[in-house]
Amino acid sequence: MANQNKVLWKPGTILAPVPVVMVTCSDLNGHDNIITVAWVGTVNSEPPMLSISIRRERYSFDLISNSKKFVVNIPDKTLVKATDICGVISGKNEDKFHLTGLSKGKSSSGGVPIILECPINIECDVHSEIDLGSHVMFIGKITGVQISEKYIDESNKFNIQKAQLLGFAHGSYYQLGKEVGSFGFSVKKR
Repeated sequence: MANQNKVLWKPGTILAPVPVVMVTCSDLNGHDNIITVAWVGTVNSEPPMLSISIRRERYSFDLISNSKKFVVNIPDKTLVKATDICGVISGKNEDKFHLTGLSKGKSSSGGVPIILECPINIECDVHSEIDLGSHVMFIGKITGVQISEKYIDESNKFNIQKAQLLGFAHGSYYQLGKEVGSFGFSVKKR
């Protein structure tokens, strides 16, 4: 089984697939923006925290650094075009909500809007910023989570297959597929 030839590559960012999210942020005057981020992940359970990494020169960097708030909006496959637009066009001179037709909703903590069309919205306060070199990692303490009711099943679980969330790998977007196992399935007694 282990007879696979390997080729050594230089160190790089090849971890894939990763979630792709649209992060909403606002300046202190209420100007809202959306930035697409694929460098995102869970970093702590208690208290719940996640991270996003953004280049310092991106317009959203100062918005998040100054306001100390952001929302991670998880898109589904119907939002792939809007997700791409928000990743390639700067919000410095464009209103991305207007450009994409996405709808602003209220976050439970206020200040930064959620994207209503996204199945999941994770509201965060900046816990810390870590300068990593090319990117700064914002550690966000999760203050609220909003989930679209239509994706909650009869056992009160989020139905990821019905939501058809997006992933990102090597410059391309992918719709997440079918379940092939669940945590602990390999050791469950039959």
